[in-house]
Amino acid sequence: MTIRKAAPEAQETISYEIPTFTLNGKYLVYFAAYKKHIGFYPALTGIEQFKKELSVYESGKGTLKFPLDKPIPFGLISKLVKFRAKENLGRAAAKGYKK
Repeated sequence: MTIRKAAPEAQETISYEIPTFTLNGKYLVYFAAYKKHIGFYPALTGIEQFKKELSVYESGKGTLKFPLDKPIPFGLISKLVKFRAKENLGRAAAKGYKK
């Protein structure tokens, strides 16, 4: 619901065998549940944009881990998705695609 509210135009799909949201045919974010964490994949640009806020979470290149024994940061997820949607729409506009 958090992703849907942050990017209402996004489409739900499965990619790499995990839930994915796309916008204009391009990936927006991926996510998956694991035994001890939620994997959230907002691309490297999303992680770099919110580096300071994300510093408390384990991360890698384009990957975040939200531990299940801590509250899920829905507000931060919303910010990441909105950033990625804006980035995605900007790239589409630069290429001349319609929304």
